[in-house]
Amino acid sequence: SDRVEERLTGIFISSLGNGSPHQMISHANLSSAEKDMQEERFPGLAELLPKVATDDGTVIVTSVNEAWAAPGSLLDLFRESFNNGEGIAHLLNHTLIVAVDPGAMSHCEAVHPHCYLLEVTSANVSSANGFFTESYLELVWAKLSLQQRVLQLGYNYLFTDVDVMWLRNPFRHISLYADMVVSTDRFSGDAEALTNAPNTGFYYVKSTNRTVEMLRRWRVARSRFPPTHDQAVFNEIKAELAAGELDIKFVFLDTTLFDGFCQFHSKMDTVCTMHANCCIGLENKVHDLGNMAADWKNYTNKVIPLEKRSHESRWTFPAKCEASMGHR
Repeated sequence: SDRVEERLTGIFISSLGNGSPHQMISHANLSSAEKDMQEERFPGLAELLPKVATDDGTVIVTSVNEAWAAPGSLLDLFRESFNNGEGIAHLLNHTLIVAVDPGAMSHCEAVHPHCYLLEVTSANVSSANGFFTESYLELVWAKLSLQQRVLQLGYNYLFTDVDVMWLRNPFRHISLYADMVVSTDRFSGDAEALTNAPNTGFYYVKSTNRTVEMLRRWRVARSRFPPTHDQAVFNEIKAELAAGELDIKFVFLDTTLFDGFCQFHSKMDTVCTMHANCCIGLENKVHDLGNMAADWKNYTNKVIPLEKRSHESRWTFPAKCEASMGHR
């Protein structure tokens, strides 16, 4: 079974060695015409991924438009969180930042070594688009196409929205047998229960033929639930994907470890990531995440013993994001 090909060693998923078995999965189910079409649609991606991936064939992926990548915006907070996190600065070297417009690409190249331009030309995606606008929807579905291509090329990926602050190493909590590990807006208490409310702003997918097909079906299902975003469609079809011949194994992440503004926890001592979900407006996200970045610096700079520190330190409540949701 391709489900047990990889083993957890250290912080990543298996060691695939110099023969790059992950590349052997790459085009298993594609005709030569389909390969050519994919390579034309994502020029240069196949050459870039080996420079970004770990030895295990794992790539961290995020995406930005010009507004999110501008100085002082979300991309700066995102990158700073790696540098200020606990032993995770090196993971930036394995992070591919996907720019969806030339302005974002320019900002990315000024601060980061691994940038990829995926132009979304069917709508204006450069500004701070609101949730569910046409531009926003085009952006989220375009990134899913690229992620499918990453899997086809044989690389595992961990996708993270750029409004996720990284604090500790999340790979320590990636389940060995999962095909897909997904963060949640609200965690039910059972990591395998399909009743969890998934958040596809932070999730890991193992590269196998089955997961390539999973992403294909996910993208095709967009037409069944128009007009909506990838997360809502995934929530609709997750049971289908877990059943039948695909038999996808999902594991959902506990919000006490992978925190967010939807089911907010104030403790800082075990959390790996903090996601500005349940928040509308770029300025609100930047403000509240900025407060939390300052909280984290104060937490990590304290000279008092760790056991006392963990009981005393609390996140600043994301008040602007809470207000942005109104009565929702």
